[in-house]
Amino acid sequence: MILLQSPSRYLLQILSTRLHNLDKGVELDCHWVEFDDVRYHVQASVKNPHLLLLSVSLPTPPPETVFQGGLPLGAIEAVKAAYGVAVQILDPPRDGFNLTVKMNFSKLPPTEEGSVTIFAALHRISILEGACTRKMKVHRIGKAIAGQFRFVANYVAEELGRLWVTLESEKANWQYTKDSQNATYKARTVSLWNLVLRCFPSNASSNRYAADYRQALLLKVASVREVVLGAPLRVFLKHLASRSVAPETDMLVALVHRPKESFFLVPQAEKVTVVFPLRFNDSTDTVLATSFLQEFVEARRSAGLNSAPPCSWSPSPPLELKGAPLEALSANAGFVTFGNACVCRLFIHFLPFTQLLIKRTINAVIFPRHVEGKKLDRTVWSLSTFHAYVSYHVKCSEGFMHTRMRRRVESLIQVISSFCLVF
Repeated sequence: MILLQSPSRYLLQILSTRLHNLDKGVELDCHWVEFDDVRYHVQASVKNPHLLLLSVSLPTPPPETVFQGGLPLGAIEAVKAAYGVAVQILDPPRDGFNLTVKMNFSKLPPTEEGSVTIFAALHRISILEGACTRKMKVHRIGKAIAGQFRFVANYVAEELGRLWVTLESEKANWQYTKDSQNATYKARTVSLWNLVLRCFPSNASSNRYAADYRQALLLKVASVREVVLGAPLRVFLKHLASRSVAPETDMLVALVHRPKESFFLVPQAEKVTVVFPLRFNDSTDTVLATSFLQEFVEARRSAGLNSAPPCSWSPSPPLELKGAPLEALSANAGFVTFGNACVCRLFIHFLPFTQLLIKRTINAVIFPRHVEGKKLDRTVWSLSTFHAYVSYHVKCSEGFMHTRMRRRVESLIQVISSFCLVF
């Protein structure tokens, strides 16, 4: 099965081309739609070649979901945390869009003048740590760097740790008193610069980290769909990783993932159950999707997928959707559940359908290990685009069937033609 990638390939191509051709100042005005639900608009002018406007139109939310200012819960905070100072949110957004951000390429670290970037980072650190004493720990320096320029965070923090002895010998420069505020501030800044310059004897290392940072930021901007639409889902899964539940959380949470369609979460401290009501407008797509989903569930039993979150498929709403609006339960392709389907409760509430549901249900739970570390981003993306994933494979299956049918017809025509020539 083909897995969809988080960054928008077209948006990433536009950003990369723009970054490497800032001196040309080409006019840009591009519109496109991805996954049939998210619309993009990119604008850039010749007058300000370092600025680029990106507008995103999200799917129309159904009534059961909660939006704030036209965006999912936590989307603003997620954008600020993901993009930093290089991307600014415009309020209000452009007409017809839910979010508009302004990307300033001049705030990206230059690959040929890494030392200047390091100086700027340390200048901000010295401001943030203005009241520090000689007991200041090195990891606080690394943390401050990470908040401003992540491309040097790990390397600088590691090297500063190695130079702790040097820092102890210069600890007089770290004392802070009101009488000598300006002098101490200057001495501390110079001391920091000297230490980092020892970490970077040449620009080669800083250039490498600057280039990595630029590429990572472009990939993150191209993944704006995941950042915005996946923001509320990320919050719940982060709490799952810490084995807790977000405060003031309902028993059943609805999140938008398609125009006027939502999927549901049942968050708990030890697990999160995810239920997808799947709908397709075309009857052929519905049949293919139903068959695909049943095979999708069976694939979980293979030896290589033992650690993956199990799932179940059912033609009728699972018990977890008790209390959901009736409009949300009209799914012609069935319901896919990632999480635990309690068979005991199914016996009580759906006794006539028990045998049918047991055959199509896997008792399982999404454990915190599925969202730990780097797995969190992949899980958020996979869940928030599950409908697009299914739709992609349905269309591929339909195209494959059409190709096979055409080939079969062509072979039959050849047989008939040869038969006619003989007689």
